[in-house]
Amino acid sequence: MFIKMRTRVLGFTLLETLVALAVIGIAMAAAMRSTRFAVDTVADLRVRTAAGWVVQNLESELRATRAFPAMGASSGRAVQGRQEFLWRQEVGGTPNYSFRRVEIKVFLPGQPEHAVARQVVYVARQQNN
Repeated sequence: MFIKMRTRVLGFTLLETLVALAVIGIAMAAAMRSTRFAVDTVADLRVRTAAGWVVQNLESELRATRAFPAMGASSGRAVQGRQEFLWRQEVGGTPNYSFRRVEIKVFLPGQPEHAVARQVVYVARQQNN
C-alpha cells in the first residue's frame, strides 16, 4: 500500500503578496502624511515665534519710552528671523483716564486679515515728580 503524501510548496501565494504590499503601502502613506504634518507644524511654530518677538519688541519700546500713546491706530513693518511681518497697533481708552489699552497685532504680508500674534498691553500715564 502506497500512501500518497502531498508536499506543500514553501512560499507565498500571489494573493498573500498583494495583501502584504497593500498593507505596507497604506502604512507608508500614513507615515508620509504624518511627516508632512510635522514639517508644517514646525514651520508654523517658527513663524508664530518670530511674530511673538515682534509683539514683544513693540511692547518693550512702549515701556522703554514711557510715553503715554495717543488714541488711534498705527502700523508698520518689521523683520524678525529673516521673516517680514506687518504690525498694527490700536490704542484705545479705558474707564480710568490714566491708562490706555494698546492692542498689537502682527500679520504675514500676504495675509493681512489673519493675525499670527496678538497681545493687549495697558500703559499708565507717568506721574510728574
